[in-house]
Amino acid sequence: MHHPRRVSRSTNVPLYQQLYDILRGMIIRQEWEPGDMLPPEPELCERYSVSRTTVRQVMAKLVDEGLIYRRRGRGTFVAHPTLEKAMVRILSFTEDMRERGLEPRTQVLSSGLAPAPEYIAQRLEVEPGQKLARLERLRLADGEPLSIEEANLVHDYCPGVLQRNYAVVPLREALEQEHGIRLVRAKQVIRAIPASKRVAPLLGIDRLSPVLYIERVSYSQYDVPVEFLRIHYRGDRYSLYNELQG
Repeated sequence: MHHPRRVSRSTNVPLYQQLYDILRGMIIRQEWEPGDMLPPEPELCERYSVSRTTVRQVMAKLVDEGLIYRRRGRGTFVAHPTLEKAMVRILSFTEDMRERGLEPRTQVLSSGLAPAPEYIAQRLEVEPGQKLARLERLRLADGEPLSIEEANLVHDYCPGVLQRNYAVVPLREALEQEHGIRLVRAKQVIRAIPASKRVAPLLGIDRLSPVLYIERVSYSQYDVPVEFLRIHYRGDRYSLYNELQG
């Protein structure tokens, strides 16, 4: 069990936001499991040195988000994850390639912790500057470069996630098996852009060649955004397909 983080008065992040991030992180990492009773309000006030008002504000927000629920006269409990809704499946690169009859391979380009820039922080619903685990991988199909994926994960939800070798271990598998995080839905934006000076040589194409660019926010079974993904696909080798229902 991780030791609960403390709130800090030496930062300009409001106490309410700090406590919310701590408690939400503990629920998402399943340090408190579905059905567990949360400590009573006076205990939380004492543990985190915050006022009753702050604790109530945070609890109300967690209730609104469906992460916890109250039972009159009994206390506050961690909610069970929402059921997966019918949706177009979020295919991993490996699944996608195998379905197309191609042999997938991965090279890790970079891996490390970085503060969240404002743009990504907004999409992950965290404070700018919050620690992200950043993993950039080159994806190959039948030995030929096909895409570059840059995953940005809220590190508090999956501490130590970068310690695995993601040239061989699927990231999705590590999130599920080691951190209890299942990616059950995603929102993405797709557009065509010219290949940049950095992207072109990695994908083995000429600069300014067309690239399919995707930005995807993936949500856990608790309906919390956990990953912001940027993908550059070679436009000459990859087409997206979806089955749409009316």
